[in-house]
Amino acid sequence: MESTTGIPVVTPATGSVIVGPWPSYTAFADLPEQKRWMMYSGAKAHREMLEQAGFVMSEAYDDFVRRVTRELDI
Repeated sequence: MESTTGIPVVTPATGSVIVGPWPSYTAFADLPEQKRWMMYSGAKAHREMLEQAGFVMSEAYDDFVRRVTRELDI
């Protein structure tokens, strides 16, 4: 199976599952919008790096995106 980004999907059977706690980005909500978008890009890159290293997130990607954009108010 392959993800929509072309990165092979790692399942719980093949990788370590990370169940949290997840980093919170609420402390950055008062930054200028450009900086908040940079934080969002960094959060996505960090998650991708962990997935490429074989970790599996218990938080679905869509839930991750909703949470981080809500916390960053973007």
